Amino acid sequence: MDQIDLHGTVTPGTVVLVTGGARGIGAALSRHLASQGAAVVTADVAEPTPDHDGLDITHLRADVSDEASWQQLVAAVLAEHGRIDALVNNAAVYQGLGAKRPFTDITVEEWDRVMSVNTRGVWLGMRAVHPVMKAQGRGRVVNIASSTVHMGVPYFAHYTASKGAVMALTRSVAREVGRDGITVNAVAPGLVETEATRALNDAEYLAASGGRRAVPRPMEPGDLAPVVSFLCSDGSGFITGQTLIVDGGVTFS
Repeated sequence: MDQIDLHGTVTPGTVVLVTGGARGIGAALSRHLASQGAAVVTADVAEPTPDHDGLDITHLRADVSDEASWQQLVAAVLAEHGRIDALVNNAAVYQGLGAKRPFTDITVEEWDRVMSVNTRGVWLGMRAVHPVMKAQGRGRVVNIASSTVHMGVPYFAHYTASKGAVMALTRSVAREVGRDGITVNAVAPGLVETEATRALNDAEYLAASGGRRAVPRPMEPGDLAPVVSFLCSDGSGFITGQTLIVDGGVTFS
């Protein structure tokens, strides 16, 4: 256990794989982890912005909904770094959902697409890294869920259902892999103000959301990043199967 310290931050030498890391929340998480000295590999179907400010972040193209893509991704990370200490399952269909609409208007094709990325991608990711982490005798998995599951957000049924499944997967897999030295937790963020969020929600909705928080302000990716790094650290070694809501105090569990 020499790759991560006991203070809730990752340390130099920690290898972290972040899916959906090219843009938005994933990019912010990657930069935060790399700023602590981690060697971060981002995986995404999109190309990242090139500005990493000299941080140790590399990018690999991968489709998280595809089993073969995961096998190639894990092999590439091992070839470069020799280990995978933490996996952050962040990739999700969100901005591509378009306007919110009743569940009766969602097509079967749209439903299946969301589930294939948001839920199957998480399952495939955990399955792909498990042999590596088991052989190491340690590992951290952080699955990005959503507070919409707790709030019952309307007109977003496929997204909400996919993230509810992520929470359920987190609990089930945590039960199976704890004996291997692996922890599995989820983080459920509230409405994070990113380009994708602003594309799906108007300014009035965003302002109202901020006003409902116990800490009444907009939520930024930087509010989420330290929580993820903590769950990737040894400081979280006795926490597993949990979903931590990070939304400024809209939802209490």
